[in-house]
Amino acid sequence: MTLNMRRLGTSGLEITTVGFGSWAVGGGGWAFGWGPQDDDASIRSIERAVSGGVNWIDTAAIYGLGHSEEVVGRAVAGMPAGTGR
Repeated sequence: MTLNMRRLGTSGLEITTVGFGSWAVGGGGWAFGWGPQDDDASIRSIERAVSGGVNWIDTAAIYGLGHSEEVVGRAVAGMPAGTGR
């Protein structure tokens, strides 16, 4: 399956029309958390999304008060350069 792509504004970047939202990856223990999450399962989910063609991940400092970025960072650190392009 090939995911549809669109240009991101005037940046020249082409991104998939579907991305990976990492709010739940931030886990629980904070006001807007989705409950406990398994970091290893989250990493596998990110890897699966990227291997399926997704080339962008939505994250924000509020997602788990930074925990989401830590998990996303661990996931992408193990990926070869150019993955998801």
